[in-house]
Amino acid sequence: MYYLPFIGAIALASGFMLEKIVLRKRKIDIKLYQTASFLAITLVMIPLLFFFWKLESGAFTKTNLFIFFLVILFSMIANMFTFYSMKWEKVSNLEPAKMLEPLFTILLAIIFSFFAIDLYTRNYKVIIPGIIAGLALIFSQIKKHHITFNKYFIAAIFGAFFFALELVISKLILQYYSPLTFYFLRCSAIFLLSFIIFRPDFRKLNKKVNLYILITGAVWVIYRTIVYYGYIKLGVIFTTLIIMLGPVFVYVFSKIFLKEKIEKRNIFASIVIILCVLYALFS
Repeated sequence: MYYLPFIGAIALASGFMLEKIVLRKRKIDIKLYQTASFLAITLVMIPLLFFFWKLESGAFTKTNLFIFFLVILFSMIANMFTFYSMKWEKVSNLEPAKMLEPLFTILLAIIFSFFAIDLYTRNYKVIIPGIIAGLALIFSQIKKHHITFNKYFIAAIFGAFFFALELVISKLILQYYSPLTFYFLRCSAIFLLSFIIFRPDFRKLNKKVNLYILITGAVWVIYRTIVYYGYIKLGVIFTTLIIMLGPVFVYVFSKIFLKEKIEKRNIFASIVIILCVLYALFS
């Protein structure tokens, strides 16, 4: 099952690039995009639920329902911060902030391990390379005179934090769901809330944009279900470490498809991340 997070890393890189194309080149309002993207994700999953539905009675306790509510709340906050920052700031300027998410996830998982050790393990053979890989990922995006702590950069940091927090607390209740069921309920709830709050006009989206959003939605379904499955079977920190290969694939995709130059610090960070993953796999 170790190969699944590698597929998740590729899906993460693909979803990020598709999302960037839609938000920057198609000039879509972030509220409309959030609602449409969660609708697309929900629609993609409906046929799959006939094969992968699982919802146990333990999910309906007051505590677990409250945790699920927090997952939805934190996800909405994270998406709004992220879409806001991506809409009005160059994506390249936001990379250092976005790359904080894996490090936030690992650090939060360590904190949670002191309260729920059965769910969040403290295996230092995974934690140490995970932190090293996270730091390498952040430093690979820092340039001289590159970081400007404007409101968009700060929004991206908040987005990364709330995404990490949402992912970590999801582990508390994932055992009562299949990964696909959990993601479906999460996304359908966010779609309904977004639709009620934002009242989007879907007529502003043309067929090409709708196709982009649908494909992006399918990619996020692959990514998140793999992440949840990894959390259940492999642990939060180990899964996060392997998913950190996603930015490595972003560099490769950018070189192949966009003909962008890969800078030395990105090559160095990629080598560090790959070595950390290999160490965790074979130690």
